[in-house]
Amino acid sequence: MDKFKLTRFAPTPSGFLHLGNIYSFLITKVLAEKYGAKILLRIDDLDHKRTKKKYIQDIFDSLDFMELDYDLGPSDLKDFKKNFSCFKRSSLYDKHIKRLVEKKSVFVCDCSRNKIEKMNPKGFYTGFCKKRKLPFETPESALRIDTPVNQKIKIQTLGGLQESEIPRILRDFVIKKKDGNPAYQLQSIIDDIHFGVDLIVRGNDLWGSSLAQTYLASQLDKNEFSQITFHHHDLILGKKKQKLSKSMGDTSLQFLRKSGMKKEGVFELIGQMTGHSKKIKNLEDFSKSYLKTIEKPKIK
Repeated sequence: MDKFKLTRFAPTPSGFLHLGNIYSFLITKVLAEKYGAKILLRIDDLDHKRTKKKYIQDIFDSLDFMELDYDLGPSDLKDFKKNFSCFKRSSLYDKHIKRLVEKKSVFVCDCSRNKIEKMNPKGFYTGFCKKRKLPFETPESALRIDTPVNQKIKIQTLGGLQESEIPRILRDFVIKKKDGNPAYQLQSIIDDIHFGVDLIVRGNDLWGSSLAQTYLASQLDKNEFSQITFHHHDLILGKKKQKLSKSMGDTSLQFLRKSGMKKEGVFELIGQMTGHSKKIKNLEDFSKSYLKTIEKPKIK
């Protein structure tokens, strides 16, 4: 049986954890156990405008409530702030941004969101600033990576090798935001490489991000990222068949806890919302049911 060393659960503390987050962690737990991997808790807190202490604390509270453990990472809020915040790795991100600048893989963009939407009603970036060649000192500007068109990116998954183009919405994606902080796509791959992650479990809504990150890693000459195996799972959908979000308070673990629901009830609810035929009462039930839904690995 194939083995992995490390996978991770990487929530963003921009709201209370919801059922979709817990569902993803459950799948991560199941696959970590199946493939002998350890689990890293990595809290992505670079969005300082939306990050709040209560949301970070909620991550620990929710995992404790569900009795879901992990192997590496912060033990509590204090430990996170002291040793594991993304801001502790700022110099590492800056080093790789500098590398992209030196390679001329990026360009400066000062477009606002409103301007982008005016140029394309669907919100696709049109590449407006590519030929403008704005100086890197331009105020209120971001850095975007010049992505290829009609080039397929290869990704290793548990179901085998897959390839696809970077989706239109992610072409020329931002790698450094206007506030000076690295954007998610860059921060995520640098952290995955830094910690030695070799199995990434995420929702299928992040398939495009997996493609974008794999391309970005190639521009950074980080060939080890191409060796990472991905597993993209289905999402838990709300009543109107929309993706769950942290703004939907009634699906948060905090709301369910305060409403008196026990962890067994959460397992059962997740089982119902994800179409499992048998009643799910605990992690063991979930594991048996979920493993039946995935293909036999064809890792190359």
